[in-house]
Amino acid sequence: MNKQLDQMFVRPVAEGTSDILPDEVEVAILNASSTWEAPGDAVNYVLQVKPGKAVESVLRFAINATVGVGGIFDPATAIGIPNHSTTFGDTLYVWGVPEGNYDELPLLGPSTDRDSAGRVVGGFLNPLDYVVNPTQGVVLVVLGGASMLVERGRYSDTVDSVLYDSADSYAQTRLLYTQNRRFELGDTGEADDGFIDPYADDGSAQTDGASDAVAGAVPLGFEDPYAE
Repeated sequence: MNKQLDQMFVRPVAEGTSDILPDEVEVAILNASSTWEAPGDAVNYVLQVKPGKAVESVLRFAINATVGVGGIFDPATAIGIPNHSTTFGDTLYVWGVPEGNYDELPLLGPSTDRDSAGRVVGGFLNPLDYVVNPTQGVVLVVLGGASMLVERGRYSDTVDSVLYDSADSYAQTRLLYTQNRRFELGDTGEADDGFIDPYADDGSAQTDGASDAVAGAVPLGFEDPYAE
């Protein structure tokens, strides 16, 4: 269903938007979305016992929301306060909650049990959600959707290669998501569940010419930790 929605709606709209909007406008949308998510980041960093990053998130919001004209510009980065985004899924990882199964969420795409729970709880952690009026709330929702479309358009070639050029788009998406997620978390322990990197050059993976010729094909010898 997600793949069909992407093919029929998300990809055409994202690519059309990317063709029309100047890069400066796309960057402004991404900056604004990041700015208004910063208070939620701060709450998660407090829960992760990372006070330094929590303070940085608060400062980024204060500076970009004012000097940066509602987050359109990013003066915080210019003065040395980098953007460190986080989620409640990251918080659950810090608390020791296991990754769980791989999930393909309707409309939202790849996730894990831990990140799925993080999405639910994380939706209630941004303090701005409790102080904005209904009109402002709608604007923030639209801004979040617009940033997702911008990112889909900017990385269209990469996403298309996974969804439409892979021999098995589901397995490829699952592999790339879990690898990237573990890298983001700095997690090496959870990879010890039978996972073998198909791209590691250790001489153990066996491939043949036919399989190498398939775009996006996974080399023989790959062991997927989520495979039935």
